[in-house]
Amino acid sequence: MKTTNKLRAAGLAIILSWGWKRATIALAAGALSALAMAPFNAWPVLFLSFPVMVWLIDGAGAGGLGGVPAAAMAGWWFGLGYFVPGLYWIGYAFLVDAPTFAWLMPFAVLGLPAYLALFTAFGFALARLVWTWDASRVIALAAALTSSEWLRGHVLTGFPWNAFGYALTEPLVLAQTASLIGLWGLTFFSVAIFASPAVLVDGTWRGRKSWIASWIAPWITPWIAPALALLLLVAMGIFGAVRLGLQPTATVANVRLRIMQPDLQQDVRFNYAAKAEVMQKYLALSDRASGPQSTGVRDVSILIWPESAFPFFLTREADAMAQIADLLPKGTTLITGSVRAPDLPPGTKITRAYNSIYAIGHDGSVLSIYDKLHLVPFGEYLPFQDWMEKLGFVQLTKIQGGFIPGVNRRTMEIPDAPRALPLICYEAVFPGDVAARDDRPGWIINLTNDGWFGISTGPYQHLQQARLRAIEQGLPVVRAANTGISAVIDPLGRVVARLGLGVEGVLDSSLPSAIPPTIYARSGDIPAAVVVAAALIFIVRRRLTKRHF
Repeated sequence: MKTTNKLRAAGLAIILSWGWKRATIALAAGALSALAMAPFNAWPVLFLSFPVMVWLIDGAGAGGLGGVPAAAMAGWWFGLGYFVPGLYWIGYAFLVDAPTFAWLMPFAVLGLPAYLALFTAFGFALARLVWTWDASRVIALAAALTSSEWLRGHVLTGFPWNAFGYALTEPLVLAQTASLIGLWGLTFFSVAIFASPAVLVDGTWRGRKSWIASWIAPWITPWIAPALALLLLVAMGIFGAVRLGLQPTATVANVRLRIMQPDLQQDVRFNYAAKAEVMQKYLALSDRASGPQSTGVRDVSILIWPESAFPFFLTREADAMAQIADLLPKGTTLITGSVRAPDLPPGTKITRAYNSIYAIGHDGSVLSIYDKLHLVPFGEYLPFQDWMEKLGFVQLTKIQGGFIPGVNRRTMEIPDAPRALPLICYEAVFPGDVAARDDRPGWIINLTNDGWFGISTGPYQHLQQARLRAIEQGLPVVRAANTGISAVIDPLGRVVARLGLGVEGVLDSSLPSAIPPTIYARSGDIPAAVVVAAALIFIVRRRLTKRHF
């Protein structure tokens, strides 16, 4: 009872707070919530920080216009506190070419979180519009924030990085629910579960005036929502444990992978003068023995190099292609990232390029090409490109006119291996970036260059999100990163093999087998949409029939 009374006192203090005190509370709660993401994965902190969201919206009722503007402002401060520590690593990219871009770093480190916080503000405002007086307001918050997070993942090409649902992806048993409802369903569950302790500040059950009722009354209503939340968490854990136990990792016969992680600095990767140095390192590292019985690249059937691996157009450098052909034994295929020049008449000046993946045979022939569709704003292109270039702005990669986006997403044919779904860099953070359902691949190949972000939390978060794509789709993910973290992940999210951040080396592994399409792979975001819609209908009906703020 003493603990409950203290919690009620804390909740009441937050509800009654106003001005800068209120903003500071929201900012601090958002910053604490960032610890739930990789590499910390301290998701129990959300039992402390998410109830604060409920109390802030409760207190917004003291403002005008039904409390909607006050709720939105609290949401913006919460979002700012969440996104600044969660995305601080973006600032590292502006130090790669410090003389050109360092002055923009504060705008990126604070400006992007300030923009993303607008979506959190919208979620708070939407929640306030349908707010109720009882424990059901937690469901209102879950539905509203899931809607705003979905919008964050889609508006202006989207940026769903560190969506709240990722809090339920560690331990791995909890992440298995994504095979049913995907990231957005996990987001709904995450908010509903972790915000549930907020109702402990509510009034107690009023039953018949008997000594039994008077004894049990303080324990009934306030604890129902947290108890149900914990029951849901336990059910998710049991489902995940059973799913993992019933489906051990299987492998594709006669497919042997080698991922080459060169750990090259960014200034080397974009310097044509370093061409010979880059090629020599790639070739030597790829053929390195990985154990007493290893004979180097002759042991593997698929060699994988990371995103944009070369400071030149690979297929226009005959000597580089010849060196690759000399490296690859018969029966070995190279999958590598590279910038690709568009098909233009001879003599035409090349100003723009594709960010691509090549599959190259043992004789140096190009077997397949994929061009990146989902380009990175401010990294690979500028919004209003022509206008901003006239003002003197350039994106981080300094490609005049920006990279050219690909036309469609499709699988790549790989000799003697299942078809692969290519995803370049942050394409892996979008749950919807998959091939058509009638073109189901056998695995996902994710080439990336997280070297932009140094030794920071960013690459760990990127790996966490790529792993969730494996669970959602029931497909193994093979990830090659320049500076790490490279990994082979089975279709249930188990990390079969891994190379750490900032490490040079090779990673040898078999290729895990895909499993049959998951419910999420077959139905996409429909289950999550049904959950959110049902929640909103329930809340609206409750508002119409019950007293509310």
